Amino acid sequence: MSIAFLFPGQGAQKSGMGRSFFESDPDARAVYEKASELLDMDMASLCFEEDEKLHVTEYTQAAMVTTGIAMLKSIEKTSLHASVCAGLSLGEYEALYYTGALGMEDAIRGVRRRGVLMQEAVPRGVGGMAAVLQLSAEKIEECIENVPDIWIANYNCPGQIVLSGRLSSLKTVEDKLKAAGAKRVLMLNVSGPFHSGLLSGAADGLAEVLKDVEINDPRIPYVANYTAEYVHSSENIKELLRKQVYGSVRFEQSIHRMLADGVDCFVEIGPGKTLGSFVNKIDKTAKVYNIETFDDMERVAKELENR
Repeated sequence: MSIAFLFPGQGAQKSGMGRSFFESDPDARAVYEKASELLDMDMASLCFEEDEKLHVTEYTQAAMVTTGIAMLKSIEKTSLHASVCAGLSLGEYEALYYTGALGMEDAIRGVRRRGVLMQEAVPRGVGGMAAVLQLSAEKIEECIENVPDIWIANYNCPGQIVLSGRLSSLKTVEDKLKAAGAKRVLMLNVSGPFHSGLLSGAADGLAEVLKDVEINDPRIPYVANYTAEYVHSSENIKELLRKQVYGSVRFEQSIHRMLADGVDCFVEIGPGKTLGSFVNKIDKTAKVYNIETFDDMERVAKELENR
């Protein structure tokens, strides 16, 4: 059996995420404490208590990556190991941590700055995102071809593609998408036009942040969002992370890449089951597991150890 770890992105966050790891494992608790020290905020309070800040980009990203790394501190002590991994957008930083390419402190500090840059890139009310349901990528690409300031942000799975750009452009193209056969065009509750060309300035800002960050060769490959290809060396990782800010997240293509190379089991690590549901829509035969709590981890590790 070939196992891939998957890490969710922004939007999966929820109050209480990671609490069972914090309470069950001193090494996981230490990650929250270190993040609090690095970012001068109470990360445990942000993640475990009801707090509107958890859904504000500049806080969400640091909270999600802190939680993901805390979970991995516990998972790394079990028999559960992956031969490849990938993350959705923000989740790529957790994948980089798991591969050893990016250190914990650099990951947490880096995504905090990334969140701030993305939050500040476009004034509120100017940009947004919309999910297009039950319409092929080819049809969507045709519909937006001549519309300015609109891009495909996420290729999630068959029947679900996310657009990003100026709100005016999203409204302009909505009728075209429906006329082409889209079942729904659903505006998303997000604070900006993420993974669109409007964030090129934020991407350049992130490149400056990453200049002094040490990137190592991954000990196992990960699949990059921007290319949906394996990354085996540190050489282009910083540039891939820069392009990822404004480029399309090719999650569906990434899963197909891993499936084609024999991955038959996907373990989603983090709050929610969104990525697992995408995988099921991409390939119904793939085995999908989710680790959201400490009990989940013990159960999944035991089940996969016996296979």
